[in-house]
Amino acid sequence: MTRSLTQRSALLVLAVLPCGCGSNNSTGGTQATAPSITAQPVDQTVNVGQTATFSVAASGTAPLSYQWQRNNTNISGATSSSYTTPTTTQTDNSSTFRVVVANSAGNATSNNATLTVNPVQSAGGTDVTTYKNDLARTGLNFTETVLTPSNVKSSTFGLLHKLPVTGKVDAQPLYLSQLSISGTAHNVIFVATEHDMVYAFDSDSGATLWFVSVANGEAPSDDRGCSQVTPEIGVTATPVIDRHAGPHGVIYIVAMTKDSQNKYHQRLHALDVTTGAELFSGPKEITATFPNTSGQTSFDPGQYKERPGLLLLNGIVYLSFSSHCDHGPYTAWLLGYDQATLAQTAVLNVAPNGGGPSIWMSGGAPAVDSDGYIYVLTANGDFETTLDANGFPTHGDYGNSFIKISTANNSLKVADYFAMSNEVSESNGDVDLGSGGAMVLPDTLKDSTNMARHLVVGAGKDANIYVVDRDNMGKFSPSSNNIWQELSNALPGGIWSTPALFNNTVYYGAVSGPLRAFSVSNAKLSVTPSSQTGITFTYPGTAPAVSANGTSNGIVWANENTNPAVLHAYDASNLTNELYNSNQATSGRDHCGAGNKFITPTIADGKVFLATQDSVCVYGLLP
Repeated sequence: MTRSLTQRSALLVLAVLPCGCGSNNSTGGTQATAPSITAQPVDQTVNVGQTATFSVAASGTAPLSYQWQRNNTNISGATSSSYTTPTTTQTDNSSTFRVVVANSAGNATSNNATLTVNPVQSAGGTDVTTYKNDLARTGLNFTETVLTPSNVKSSTFGLLHKLPVTGKVDAQPLYLSQLSISGTAHNVIFVATEHDMVYAFDSDSGATLWFVSVANGEAPSDDRGCSQVTPEIGVTATPVIDRHAGPHGVIYIVAMTKDSQNKYHQRLHALDVTTGAELFSGPKEITATFPNTSGQTSFDPGQYKERPGLLLLNGIVYLSFSSHCDHGPYTAWLLGYDQATLAQTAVLNVAPNGGGPSIWMSGGAPAVDSDGYIYVLTANGDFETTLDANGFPTHGDYGNSFIKISTANNSLKVADYFAMSNEVSESNGDVDLGSGGAMVLPDTLKDSTNMARHLVVGAGKDANIYVVDRDNMGKFSPSSNNIWQELSNALPGGIWSTPALFNNTVYYGAVSGPLRAFSVSNAKLSVTPSSQTGITFTYPGTAPAVSANGTSNGIVWANENTNPAVLHAYDASNLTNELYNSNQATSGRDHCGAGNKFITPTIADGKVFLATQDSVCVYGLLP
């Protein structure tokens, strides 16, 4: 057949055009369109202690993927079209946020949006919604404008209310300012107890606003033959609050119970902060499995208590569990639950094959850095000194370790770790690193060469302070500890508590020792304390908190576990200067009740809240 010149030309063109077969840039035969940003993230301004949300809109062929960055560095787990920061501190001021949107055809990077963090909240007061105020676990309230070193003294400051409750208070009380309940604004203190009770009190009047049982029609657990939490186990861990969740705000709580068939339960509750009503079809029964070398290990609710505080991060509530004494079998669980549905999202066990460890941290909550990584310290237990090619334990057992956990892609994975060179002997001797909690230091720290250092600090029973580089934690070596700084025997007596931070000073309270201040310079802690208190604190030492107005009027608050409990206040710039203690007033005016271990004072809006074995006491300026 003879073809025309036009026909032959058309066939030639078809022969040389690429067909696109198998190309990643085609969707059902249609050319994919690369992403483009249609609505840029905008600058945000918040007060210290609040969160900020950045959002983007983009067009392009689905599916689109998102990766948010802070200061041009990827944020772990920030992979949706919006990103909400952790609770902000002053060190977050001027940070920039952008997002990379990608699909099979390419990617697009948004403009930078700048976060401005005001050092002091304006009208509206202060919220304390999580253990030790923020996700770094600094224990710092930057927004205290009422209490100052000049007016915190026994002549002007003292006990205002004693709020009785049923059951021991092991969890740190939380606080919301100007919460509307039945049309009236209240400053509300939330208290959870070992009798599985949750209370909301008006902190100004002392009136009970509501109370509920979270026992689910059952009884609190017995103490499981362990004296750590006795005589009953209900709500042990510090809850977490999201003021903007649900219809009015939500408080998330884990409660342990024992049913009529002598079966134990752990449940996650989401309660409306204005009524105590259960939300999101809760409570959620806590179950989990995780693979190990013999198949899988399963979460047994009777073998655990939730001692560490809850963590809320990017819409996920994270729970972590400790054993009852060293009564086996137990391992180390970290579980994630969607805060809006209570559906389980992630499971990690950092000792799936071992005997122990657990996560307890003397009630401290997992800490989080600005990139969204989680940090925990584990208790004594198995650790494989045989490492894989990347330096990780071959079977994934991280006893007595400092662990960095990634939350990317809604999963949990160990990203890095540090274990001491004498890890095995310390574990065998019950010398837990995990008796203390992790605290993230500010990203603004620079070393002597002006290089930024990203650090996290922890201490445990061996009395050493470990300052670890978050970018390279050091892993394990039998011959040395490859970390940023180690202060040997800096805390004689050992740590069963968590530290605090203010104005480049780290505060630690060891067992039977003073409260010590370690100044930070060139990204390192001072070898010896810059100041310390004139008294010592009996077991378990003290877990301090700090109030301040920006960078001024710093006060360090500390609980003494005696009968009665003693609330102490110290000048943050010089711990030898005690401003107040609750034994100073005559006739026991400020006595609160029998002390309790692992207690951190809560400070907000001119008041200090101290938990005891049967109450929460409210301190403030006297009328």
